[in-house]
Amino acid sequence: MSASEIQKTRIINELQGFIRKLLQDPKILEQSLEVARKEFAKDSSQDVMARIANEISDTTSVHIPEDPAEHSEADRLFLSLLREVIMEEQALY
Repeated sequence: MSASEIQKTRIINELQGFIRKLLQDPKILEQSLEVARKEFAKDSSQDVMARIANEISDTTSVHIPEDPAEHSEADRLFLSLLREVIMEEQALY
């Protein structure tokens, strides 16, 4: 197995674990979206993603490292998707 295949497998496994958490506690999604809405309304700088990650970690069973340099690919993907959803919501208004 090549290094890129191992990396892809690790990311898929991490995403499966995350999706499992969402299925077990659907409130995580709504809480995460509320956090993202609140933070993006206050600020759109680079550090907003770190604040969103920290608050999600503090208020849900999802753990995202405090330091953005320690975010996994799955962490970055989740935060990026949150941002896209919020930006799409804002574009509708």
